[in-house]
Amino acid sequence: MFYYVLKYVLLGPLLRLLFRPRIEGLENVPDEGAAIIAGNHLSFSDHFLMPAILRRRITFLAKAEYFTGPGLKGRLTAAFFRSVGQIPVDRSGRGAGQAAVEEGLRVLRRGELLGIYPEGTRSHDGRLYRGRVGVASMALRARVPVVPCAMVGTFELQPPGRVLPKIGRVTIRFGEPLDFSRFADQHGERTVLRAVTDEIMYTIMNLSGQEYVDLYAPDAKAAQAKARRSGDDADPAPGNAAP
Repeated sequence: MFYYVLKYVLLGPLLRLLFRPRIEGLENVPDEGAAIIAGNHLSFSDHFLMPAILRRRITFLAKAEYFTGPGLKGRLTAAFFRSVGQIPVDRSGRGAGQAAVEEGLRVLRRGELLGIYPEGTRSHDGRLYRGRVGVASMALRARVPVVPCAMVGTFELQPPGRVLPKIGRVTIRFGEPLDFSRFADQHGERTVLRAVTDEIMYTIMNLSGQEYVDLYAPDAKAAQAKARRSGDDADPAPGNAAP
């Protein structure tokens, strides 16, 4: 109930006023049945902008840190994310990836929309990074389409570290659903999962116009920090034209 109060009464109208989202390809999101919406992740605002413009409810897998913060602020943040249907995922430990996949599959088996950022974290510099294969595992095991989504402009309005976004216009672009049913019986093959994930990221890259870097975002960020400490101006994460 609170999800719809936020969407239509409290948060949704405010987001539309601040960001004036231009929406493209909304017809590519199925009106019913399970599907994965896989998008790039540039800003904290992404969590709220996409749900605000979708006709259907969408559930995101959210990092567990949003639910475990200390003090009053932490409790309020946790309550907010639970109220809008977000699922906490512990990203630490050997079984973290599989736990996230199982949580996502539960949502899909209910015939709902699942939102996921294959990069696993926000981009620290506005580029698109290598996707984790969990999105492919869920798509193949649940036999559902993947709708690629590109958020354009949110990094400029609220990059990582900025608490309040600037006022400006963003674009939310949905591509045609990707059907991977031909690989459903190969959901345990690592090479297949990698190929499916790369196809999803390639499609997101084309939708967003971002530069692609064939490294995981945390690895690239750590390499860049190390380079700065050593005084090396070279970019340790050069971009590539395609995955």
